[in-house]
Amino acid sequence: MQPLNIEFNNSNKAKYLQVADALRGSIVKGDIAPGAKLSSARVMAQTYQLNRHTIMNALQLLVAEGWLESHERSGYSVTQTLPIQSSANCEHTPVLTPKPYKFATELAVPIPAMNLKDYVYNFAGGLPDLNSFPYKEFKRSMSHVFNHLDTSKLHYGDISGVSELKTQISNYLHKTRSLKVSDLLVCNGSQEALFLISKAFINKSDFVAAETLGYPPARKAFAACGAQLIDIKQDEYGLCVDDLKAQLKRYPIKMLYLTPLHQYPTTVTLSPTRRMQIYQLCYEYGVMIIEDDYDHEFHYRCQPLQPMAGNDPAGIIIYLSTFSKIMFSGARIGYICAAPEVLTQLIAWKQLVNHKNDVVMQLAVAHFMQEGGFERHLKRMTKHYKQRYEAMGNTLTLLQSQGLPIEYKKPDGGMAMWVNLNKNTSNIKQAMQSKGVYLQAEFEFYFANSVRSLMPEQPSHVRLGFAGQSIDAMQQGLKLITDYK
Repeated sequence: MQPLNIEFNNSNKAKYLQVADALRGSIVKGDIAPGAKLSSARVMAQTYQLNRHTIMNALQLLVAEGWLESHERSGYSVTQTLPIQSSANCEHTPVLTPKPYKFATELAVPIPAMNLKDYVYNFAGGLPDLNSFPYKEFKRSMSHVFNHLDTSKLHYGDISGVSELKTQISNYLHKTRSLKVSDLLVCNGSQEALFLISKAFINKSDFVAAETLGYPPARKAFAACGAQLIDIKQDEYGLCVDDLKAQLKRYPIKMLYLTPLHQYPTTVTLSPTRRMQIYQLCYEYGVMIIEDDYDHEFHYRCQPLQPMAGNDPAGIIIYLSTFSKIMFSGARIGYICAAPEVLTQLIAWKQLVNHKNDVVMQLAVAHFMQEGGFERHLKRMTKHYKQRYEAMGNTLTLLQSQGLPIEYKKPDGGMAMWVNLNKNTSNIKQAMQSKGVYLQAEFEFYFANSVRSLMPEQPSHVRLGFAGQSIDAMQQGLKLITDYK
């Protein structure tokens, strides 16, 4: 390659960019032909009296732009097919009409995030009381992190989570859920956990079973990775074992997604007998179980049942949970517990997606747990939510006594109630929004693209969260909801 005519000026433009500009210009003019091999970085550095790293930076930039190709042990060459330049750089560039993108899986337009300020009455089912979080106490944990920071933790590494937080979560699970785990993966909330599981284990057209009424973001994650969803019937006691067995015989189901405690959205807790029957069926048919234990902590009438993952001799359960309901969703702390070979795959996908979670937040939460602040906050909130739980139950019972055709079964725990208004709720969400009320209507919890959709013609239920607003606001909001025609 003939030496380029590079005139370095005293502008603020970096020298490697000036080298890249010169090379790019020579390629555009035809001075360097497509496919031509360039001199080595060492020779170019000597020729232009520059640092070799300056040359390497210029060459790598042109590789990224598509002008050059890098060949192991043989250096760089000009690409055979040159990138199209913008009209700003080339007078003779033809005007091209953009073609529609072809997405591997086309998703719906993203749903706008809920703005809390838009609603006077908020019945979101998983919304914690954000005003009751001990921000000052947690700030001390944040300060502790920076006062005792091991800067090596700020680099890449610890893909599965910082050891301090993993240790605290493991101890917490053993203490509160009798769940012994040898390792876990810290995720950017439970939604990332669901997506990682989907990417690792779901191939196009695989069948995934789920309760007919279920958590929409989970099913969207499965569908986005190519899964075909199979609805499994539910009754007042939860997932119907006989229907699960029938569908396992009919379809080669690969995974079953479950919320066995405080089923989302119906709030039903699956009995130990049904849990065992479901586990045995899944083991027999080679089906993995995703157990989403999203609000285990908030149980009021008795001790919550141990997670199904606590008795998993075959290692077929992937257990996930989150701190979003305990702290706040912005903390983005979720986690997965599973067999070692499963975690290995999930950690590899995690590395591809975002390398690791926010280190400072992880360390702060670990300190918050270690110092007892997490547990104190959890005890306060459990007592706090129980008061709101009782108040909503009493209010609904009062409305029933006034002649309103409301039906509900008070759950053992959770952060919401599943209420049958005995009227068509297809349009209630939009109608209530105009009155400053946020709620979730039954139709939202069905999956329209399910292979076996069981959606009724006239849904009549709503899911009413009681944790995130005051008792007075809850009572006023309920009056507006029950007045809906």
